[in-house]
Amino acid sequence: MTRTTDIAAVVPPRSRRTIGNRNDTRRRTWNGVAVAAALLLVFPIYWMVNTALSENEELFSRTPRFFPFPLSFDSFGSILADGGFWSALGMSAGVTAIVVVVAVLFGFFAAIAVSRFRFKGGGLIILLVLIVQMIPTEALFISQFRMLDGWHLLNTVGGLSLLYIGTVVPFTVWLLRGFIHGIPAELEEAAMVDGCSRFGAFMRVTLPLLGPGIVTASVFAFLQAWNEYTLALVVMTKPGNATLPLWLQTFSSELSATDWAGIMAGATLISVPVVILFLFVQGRLGAGMMAGAVKG
Repeated sequence: MTRTTDIAAVVPPRSRRTIGNRNDTRRRTWNGVAVAAALLLVFPIYWMVNTALSENEELFSRTPRFFPFPLSFDSFGSILADGGFWSALGMSAGVTAIVVVVAVLFGFFAAIAVSRFRFKGGGLIILLVLIVQMIPTEALFISQFRMLDGWHLLNTVGGLSLLYIGTVVPFTVWLLRGFIHGIPAELEEAAMVDGCSRFGAFMRVTLPLLGPGIVTASVFAFLQAWNEYTLALVVMTKPGNATLPLWLQTFSSELSATDWAGIMAGATLISVPVVILFLFVQGRLGAGMMAGAVKG
């Protein structure tokens, strides 16, 4: 009778060190790439703040300063003293609030309809939603302008909000549909067995689980409405109706040359709400983007 003895392969110590060194080298390489990418992304923000806290004379000196000492807040003072800034801030805040509420609400109900109910043409609707997102916004400028002009909605908060809502809703439907697909309908059915109505089961079970998706859709709608420039340039033709990006383009001071420090100060102030928003929702935002994009 032959007895087979299994002999475990033993890796020599030198080979172990080689493998360990190779892994360390790979890890350091990827860490270096990540640091370089982070610096590349952070540098424009640093330069914006650095320029905003500097004097215009220092910006054109032969020896640029990488740290704005002593700090100068004169540019921020000139921005806050400009009445056009506050008018544009109110316009942007109003448009953004309308877009976030209406787009997320419409997208939410549409996503529920195409996810929870089976009807003829449901797949076609999702296909059309994706096709709409592929159309370049610039290709619709002329038709959108003529449409708002015919409805007497040029230079109005309602007209600009309507166009932004049409831009945001398709992505909102697609994102929330993926989220709803990831929530089993059996959870609602179990709650109904325990005595909840259909509406009560949805409010107590499904809606809390959709929180990250709703936050993600809201952030997307906020960024689209807050930062958008070209569409607002087409339909908001009167200076008094400018949003913040339009106001920043036309900002000027008493100086004969371009007030770069003032422009960067304005850009910094416009960016503050976005930074604050991301600080509050960054955890839910990451989970929402991953779940909404993968499921469904």
